[in-house]
Amino acid sequence: MSIDWITVAAQIVNFLILIWLLKRFLYRPILDGIDAREAEIAARMGEAAALRKTAEAKEAEYRTQIADLSASRAEMLETARHDAEKERDQLLARARGRAAEEQSERDAHRLVEAKQYTADLHQIGAEALLSLTRKALADLADETLEHRIAVHAAAQLENMADELREAAGGSREAVALTRDPLPDDVQSRLRDDLASILPGFGLRFEVDPALSPGLNLRLGGAQVGWTIDSYLNGLDAALEERGGRPLRKSLTDAA
Repeated sequence: MSIDWITVAAQIVNFLILIWLLKRFLYRPILDGIDAREAEIAARMGEAAALRKTAEAKEAEYRTQIADLSASRAEMLETARHDAEKERDQLLARARGRAAEEQSERDAHRLVEAKQYTADLHQIGAEALLSLTRKALADLADETLEHRIAVHAAAQLENMADELREAAGGSREAVALTRDPLPDDVQSRLRDDLASILPGFGLRFEVDPALSPGLNLRLGGAQVGWTIDSYLNGLDAALEERGGRPLRKSLTDAA
């Protein structure tokens, strides 16, 4: 079998032309496309890396902000708690102060009421004692209370003559103070008794409804009295000596 070198040469030339054509019109566009694709992929990867770095920076920034917000929130909560406790303490202090003031006012009001109640009972007791004394003197001795006061006062004044004369100083007038006007005969007797005990002294009578029943005698800087109050005070002392509480204190406690 003989080789046709012309045909072989033609086929080789055709093959080379085919390879050149494939490379020129097929492989080169494909390679250029691959290169462009690789470049695009590399660019996108670079962009992705840049975006990732940016995202990481943003994440770090956000984490820092969150940490700062958490710290600020904790500080704000602590401040709010402290302010709330301070306000609570102030409210409690004001409430306690107000309660103490109200209690003090109630105590003062009760004390005033107790004193008034005691004064009223004392007045009632004085009136009752006065009434009973008048009745006892009238029924048993056929004598008035005013006459007995005059007799008692005269006896006491006689024992106190020197002291009263010294206390009178330059004054020569005595004043008899009573709650109710004294009968004329009692006034006359008191003048006579004073004139005999303290010669040269006059006696003037005055009425004061605020006084306790009885007689008060004022002479210069001295004043002596024989009133229902003195007997109630004596009753208080007697009760206290016997181990009981004074009448007025008991009345105050009861009020």
